[in-house]
Amino acid sequence: MARGQRKDIDGSTSVPCFYGTELRFQRERAGLTLGQLVEGSFYGATYLSEIERGQRRMPLDLARHVDRVLKTDGFFERRCDDVRKAKQGAHASYFAPIAEAEKRARTIEHWANALIPGLLQTSAYARAVNNVTHPLDLPEATEAYVQARMERAKLLDVPNRPEFWVILHESVIRHPLLPPAEMAEQLDRIAALARERRIFPQVLPWSVATNPLMQLSLMFLEFDDEPPLTYTEGPYHGQIVDDPALVKQYHKAYDRLRAAALSPEASLVMIEQAAEDYRNGKQLC
Repeated sequence: MARGQRKDIDGSTSVPCFYGTELRFQRERAGLTLGQLVEGSFYGATYLSEIERGQRRMPLDLARHVDRVLKTDGFFERRCDDVRKAKQGAHASYFAPIAEAEKRARTIEHWANALIPGLLQTSAYARAVNNVTHPLDLPEATEAYVQARMERAKLLDVPNRPEFWVILHESVIRHPLLPPAEMAEQLDRIAALARERRIFPQVLPWSVATNPLMQLSLMFLEFDDEPPLTYTEGPYHGQIVDDPALVKQYHKAYDRLRAAALSPEASLVMIEQAAEDYRNGKQLC
């Protein structure tokens, strides 16, 4: 496509695309460029363009700004919740913005204190996680969760995938959440991704002190054209941290964990050996 050439979006394909095409229609009807519409807000023209293409959700403060400039009587503010729910899908509401942000990230760094990260999970592991955390879910809800997780994991298959670093606490690979054969398959997946250089795993040995970071997993996302984010998560909640000072502080703590962890090469050897031990029925704990 030639630079600057307009690409029409089919608004019937999804709620976000419908929202975006309506935004573009109202903006062009008012005779405004992307830059003119965001003038006076905290957002850039590129950000607004991605909303118009259905690739990014509209923050509430920007929706209010757009309604005020376009004189659309609160339409975009009222529809924000519809778009949020549509993008959420089977993801927990607190995680949906991160699932969206992963697609734009240049680098993702993850501290996995208790579970293998979702992007690396097999369907069996994802199903086991859901069964443990939400044991009363109906089978169809569980399968929707698993399918959403598998769809999300395709991020590591695309050519422009983010650079993905993960620190796994040794207990994550030594304490099985699955029967031995399935746990071996899970570790095989991690090893295969590492062999293909799609991810860079490091194992933090049991002997290394991790408190207070042992209580929560951490994720850091860096982007080409927006500030970095930190995301912390427990079993039933998550929090996005975007304050630059806090993000920096969390990342320093992450760097200390990385310095104490095994190298990616030594970690890969440990992961592959653990997979082989599971296949051979050896006790790892």
